Amino acid sequence: MQPDLIGLEISKGELRRLTGFDPDDVFRPSMMKDREKRLGFLLNEMLVALALTPIIVGFIYAFLILPIIGSSIKLGILLLILVPIAVLIGRSLWRRMTCPKALTMLLDEVDKYHGVVQAIDINDQLATSANQSSINDREQVIAALQLIRENLVLALKSERILRDNKKLLANNQELFVNNLANLQALQVSSQASEYSQLLNQSLQIALDVQAEIKKLQKD
Repeated sequence: MQPDLIGLEISKGELRRLTGFDPDDVFRPSMMKDREKRLGFLLNEMLVALALTPIIVGFIYAFLILPIIGSSIKLGILLLILVPIAVLIGRSLWRRMTCPKALTMLLDEVDKYHGVVQAIDINDQLATSANQSSINDREQVIAALQLIRENLVLALKSERILRDNKKLLANNQELFVNNLANLQALQVSSQASEYSQLLNQSLQIALDVQAEIKKLQKD
């Protein structure tokens, strides 16, 4: 990865610090569209359910079934079937109740942002293998991504604080507007190059983030 791309990524640790949530624990409908993410999410949920099942079944069997009904292999087997299903349903409902919709939308924008960063890295590798020099459009995309990263970080911070304090956004709205104006100034024709298309994608991400922030302001 080129030096100017290093540091653009928003790590899981930083996302956890900014949002107060583990990004892997936030269910997003967009995850189900990606086969790899879908399989990873479902596998993680199954492992958690299987890990909790012996604890829950043991507690229910020891403190409820044995004192009231007595030893029962059939009930034990039934619990081993029903408990993991109940854990999966319970975790799903808990996510829907505790994860704000605005946060899921912003995390989707983070994924799109990381997709652009990865696309630039791939283009860099292709250019290196073909012995081609970097072009000016690439520098514009990097500048745009730096502004978008600032917007995303600020948006995630604002979303977290706005859960309790609705007045914060007014103080930060000017920065969003200024960054968007700078991004529009960087925009070039989408027919010029592959990097130009990435720049236009970056601008769309910025517009989506600003729209989500406006929704937060109205809530």
